[in-house]
Amino acid sequence: MLFNQIRRSFATTPNKNALTIGLIPADGIGREVIPAASRVIEAVLPGSVKLNFVHLDAGFELFQKTGVALPEATVNACLDGSLDGAMFGSVSSPSHKVEGYSSPIVALRKKLDLYANVRPVVTPVGASGKAIDMVIVRENTECLYIKSEKIEKNADGTRTAYATRKISETASRRIATMAFNIALKRGQVRQNSASLPLVTVVHKSNVLSITDGLFREVCLDVYKNGAEGAFAAKTRMDEQLVDSMVYRLFREPYKFDVCVAPNLYGDIISDGAAALVGSLGVVASANVGDTFCIGEPVHGSAPDIAGKGIANPIASIRSASMLLSHLGWNAEAARMDAAVDKVLVEHADLLTPDLGGKGTTDGVTAAVLKYL
Repeated sequence: MLFNQIRRSFATTPNKNALTIGLIPADGIGREVIPAASRVIEAVLPGSVKLNFVHLDAGFELFQKTGVALPEATVNACLDGSLDGAMFGSVSSPSHKVEGYSSPIVALRKKLDLYANVRPVVTPVGASGKAIDMVIVRENTECLYIKSEKIEKNADGTRTAYATRKISETASRRIATMAFNIALKRGQVRQNSASLPLVTVVHKSNVLSITDGLFREVCLDVYKNGAEGAFAAKTRMDEQLVDSMVYRLFREPYKFDVCVAPNLYGDIISDGAAALVGSLGVVASANVGDTFCIGEPVHGSAPDIAGKGIANPIASIRSASMLLSHLGWNAEAARMDAAVDKVLVEHADLLTPDLGGKGTTDGVTAAVLKYL
């Protein structure tokens, strides 16, 4: 199934009697696709499970109304143990500076220490052509996303802007460890494969020799010495400069397996890779820490189509599948994955405009529910 090789790397023991999930639709089409995902979660779980959805606030639109983008109540709900996990929709962060505003999803990742953003990029089972099956593991808490910026006025009246980039050994080590652990699990699933799973370390240390140099150095050390030698014995490692990575990603995407990257590079290459499998509307992610997980579709808030009922819910449904996998509901998550594949491969007439169709959010969701 679609995410089997990931779910085994961070699954927990499920509570088979009850499940409480926070829903944070946030902005734009998030308010359409998160309800769609919640419907599928509700349908796939056994009727004996006491399922509870807790609705939580966040987003730029909330900030415009209240002056707060991420309420403490939302953060506390994710920290106090009342939730098993959460789903986040999308956020309409402006491209210009807005005084007092900061992206709520970036803040949530930091406050909850969700240090890994795991993004599978796969073609559906049954699709024609060469299969793409890669997982991009993006460090989620550092790099330029620490948002330490300043602007200075020069003597001639012009301005110069600066941004601080942070790469730590600790963050690099744990993201590399997660990437190699995912590779190990993928290798276990592919027991009959002729080759060992491959981890590609993405960096630009030929230019950024200190920051990316540290990231590269730590990843190499994790490969050589991590897991009591299991990584070196049971996986392979190569490295790719981020610019040539983008080139190869579009030339030969089927050659990549697990890719690990600092925050900014991981964000860029995973969004770009979405084009290889249809659109951003089908690519899922999970923000994973040691104690909590938030499923999050990779796409943005899409204000141009918000409210029109044509947003693609598949990325959110797949993200919900990843969340259920993380919580140990493996069979149910696999059913969700299989249903999504069926719709993508067999029902082009139902697909939303981002995939070239004329379908609707409700229509795609109904089709997935039918195949459950």
